[in-house]
Amino acid sequence: MKQSRMLIPTLREAPADAETQSHRLLLRGGYIRQLASGVYTYLPLGLRVLQKAAAIVREEMNLANAQELLMPAMQPAELWRQSGRYDVYGPELVRLEDRHGREFALGPTHEEVITSLMKDEISSYRQLPLTLYQIQTKFRDERRPRFGLLRGREFLMKDAYSFDTDWNGLDSSYWSMHAAYTRIFTRFGLDFRSVQADAGAIGGEGETHEFMALAEVGEDTIAVCTVGDYAANLEKAEYKTSFQPEHLGTSISSRTNLPAPHLLSTPGIHSIEELVTFTGQEASNFIKTLIYLCDGNPAAVLVRGDHEVNEIKLKNHIGAESVLLADAATVLQVTGAEVGFAGPVGLSIPLLVDQEVCMMETAITGANQSDYHLSGVRPGVDFALDNVLDLRNVTLGDLCPHCGSEMNLVRGIEVGHVFKLGTKYSEALGAVYSDNSGQVQSLIMGCYGIGVSRVLSAVAEQHHDQNGILWPASLAPYQVHIVPLSAKDEVQSSLADELYEKLTNLGIEVLLDDRDERPGVKFKDSDLIGIPVRIVIGKLAKDRRVEWKERSKAEAEVLDFEAALARITEQALK
Repeated sequence: MKQSRMLIPTLREAPADAETQSHRLLLRGGYIRQLASGVYTYLPLGLRVLQKAAAIVREEMNLANAQELLMPAMQPAELWRQSGRYDVYGPELVRLEDRHGREFALGPTHEEVITSLMKDEISSYRQLPLTLYQIQTKFRDERRPRFGLLRGREFLMKDAYSFDTDWNGLDSSYWSMHAAYTRIFTRFGLDFRSVQADAGAIGGEGETHEFMALAEVGEDTIAVCTVGDYAANLEKAEYKTSFQPEHLGTSISSRTNLPAPHLLSTPGIHSIEELVTFTGQEASNFIKTLIYLCDGNPAAVLVRGDHEVNEIKLKNHIGAESVLLADAATVLQVTGAEVGFAGPVGLSIPLLVDQEVCMMETAITGANQSDYHLSGVRPGVDFALDNVLDLRNVTLGDLCPHCGSEMNLVRGIEVGHVFKLGTKYSEALGAVYSDNSGQVQSLIMGCYGIGVSRVLSAVAEQHHDQNGILWPASLAPYQVHIVPLSAKDEVQSSLADELYEKLTNLGIEVLLDDRDERPGVKFKDSDLIGIPVRIVIGKLAKDRRVEWKERSKAEAEVLDFEAALARITEQALK
């Protein structure tokens, strides 16, 4: 393609609301433009990268014996009600009515639709196993779209669904998809990790893994073992603890000999940080008592002062659909004190206690009186330890649950997620088959998603410099950028056209900058666009020599025309 005929509106400066490097560079490079908050147009360059990512996904899905189909984006709300997700999914589900008053949703995902399809099409075990996938635009009404393509309201996604007769079959399908994802993200040139994760609104009955592209801008925190291969999303991460339930009784008995708690005046002191300053004590000497509404019912969650409650763990442990911090009025009603002074002693609501709290001999807690705390509170003596759970986030330096080595916390962008769904959807929607003995069984399902459009931002976050994007060859919009320094110089133009025609005839993707622009403008645009190889044709054109510059390298080299042609051809065939 000749650049003078392409829509590549590069920008010298990014809009002020572009928060991340990938967002800024995709805008400046002329890849995307925002239509509305979280809704983007893919310009010709952006679409080429998107199509290349989709092509890699298709190749690997097909190699994994998955079959492509295309399902409707507009889904009857009744399907979501049957699965139980219509209310659970919340306001992120885009809902609408047709002219007849029938309710629909714009699909953020397609578990209900694919299960409904299989209900009608699968009847016998002889038709299984089966894996189907699609690449389609999805919709999610994000409360706060941000970071460009990383959190949008409209996005391109690959979702696949496997159907098996038993759990062993599902396990085989699951790990086949896991292997395919590993190949896909490797081909994308991403630095990524597969991490244990929570199933979230998708749900399911088995293990689940997220594929995380490592990047500081990532909205997810990952706990990673510094020695072994353990990695987990913070919402799922576990740690090795010295807490031993069988020794709890002995510990409690020893605490009965300690002095009883006493009131500590703390006027206007609400937070752990303020208490640390006020008392001179370490944060680990306090117990935070947080009042939650679990499916509307109040409960107190206790963690050590230097720890944070993991609401996903809390939700999963107690089997709640909804877990929310109580408002000030509820806290006052339950504890008799304003927010910041809740404590476990004397509370009549359920106490959910993190296991690290049980190991504290004594602690400072809220006194359930405004402006007062209790010092010397003895876990198991002054309040019950009937519900002891792992309720906290892993922290830097915690030990790996597998090998006991220290763990690091790193940031990541979720680019893929695989789930074992089991019978969650097939039972709800009545998708069954007859086994080899004629018995009716529910289909055993798996679900596998890749955020195809999100990949553009993830790759740009990992592959860029101060001048623009450095696309991996597998995703670059073009393989070669030919830049003649002067469009008016006949020798340069002739040599550029010759190289352009030869490469194009070989099936190599070439962008020729034939614009009548200053060399500085051309170089800046070339850097922003980020095509892997740039061939500069300047004053040496009279000797049939060109400058070879790889976008990822600082230095350029001069090559004979034929040598440059041979090198490009060799690289393209790899």
